[in-house]
Amino acid sequence: MLDYLQEFWKQFNWSAALAALERMLGVLLCLTVHESCHGLAAYALGDPTAKEQRRLSFNPLHHIDWLGLAAMFLCGFGWAKPVPVDMRYFKNPRRGMAITALAGPASNFLLALLLLFIASRLYYLPGEAGGVLIWVFSFLLTTAVLSIGLGLFNLIPIPPLDGSKVLFALLPEGAYYTLMRYERYGMALLLLLVWFDVGSSALSTAIYAVYTWMMRLFF
Repeated sequence: MLDYLQEFWKQFNWSAALAALERMLGVLLCLTVHESCHGLAAYALGDPTAKEQRRLSFNPLHHIDWLGLAAMFLCGFGWAKPVPVDMRYFKNPRRGMAITALAGPASNFLLALLLLFIASRLYYLPGEAGGVLIWVFSFLLTTAVLSIGLGLFNLIPIPPLDGSKVLFALLPEGAYYTLMRYERYGMALLLLLVWFDVGSSALSTAIYAVYTWMMRLFF
């Protein structure tokens, strides 16, 4: 038995395990920041719902939908528990919903900038980097890409993604409330688009373009 365990230890793919851990932690961070900032924006606009339900937190356990996390980790498409928003608290409900929706993607772009800034400080440290620093550097870059991807993906104007709430706010009032009633069908449409790989090339190109531009700011 001991020989078997020793052999298993030798053969274990530590690189793959560390890459999986890197991606999982990155996904948790990106989703947590995204959802927390939705709640913070709503709270700043007068809606206490997210605060009352303990969603103004950077504890990932308050936001994670485990099925959505697994889907994003395995398929690159996932979701967290939506932050509850009661637009009746907003002075201007449609504008308030649009601002609250934009707060999520905006937070992801700001997070990516912060991660790349930290990565650049590590990159220019004097001396030779050790194994831990190399992993941290890789984690920062990977998470920046994930954060940019989450931000761009959520700007797609298909319900229930954030971009749809911004688009709907620009429509006449009657059309806005009509489309909001059909929001629940948007998830089925998104799943079909992901299943048939529609638009993935354009999204990847956009992620690469934003990531390259951000990299040039710090490297």
